[in-house]
Amino acid sequence: QVQLVESGGGLVQPGGSLKLSCGASGFTLDRYAIGWFRQAPGKEREGVSCITSSGSTLYREFVKGRFTISRDNAKNTVYLQMDSLKPGDTAVYYCATRSNSCHDGTWANWGKGTLVTVSS
Repeated sequence: QVQLVESGGGLVQPGGSLKLSCGASGFTLDRYAIGWFRQAPGKEREGVSCITSSGSTLYREFVKGRFTISRDNAKNTVYLQMDSLKPGDTAVYYCATRSNSCHDGTWANWGKGTLVTVSS
């Protein structure tokens, strides 16, 4: 069975940090661009960050300087390090694959998400 699995979410205070993981079962991630997305309650899903198969990274403006995406192909995992978290970062975070590029193609193999709650 081919799927992505997100983990690492939880409750954190404003200003805190979390590191999310996106792992794969049934296939290897190294040929894919991997994107992180989030959906807050009552809002549309939005893109957060992307990393290509070669390691190039992209960030939405609202997370630049606070979030870092990385990949460890040996562990078949992509990470999202989230620092200086704000209440507005509260959402379910998802990862998905795209063939090679962050810009072209269809996002696929969506995981079920991991909940991040930023609250005091």
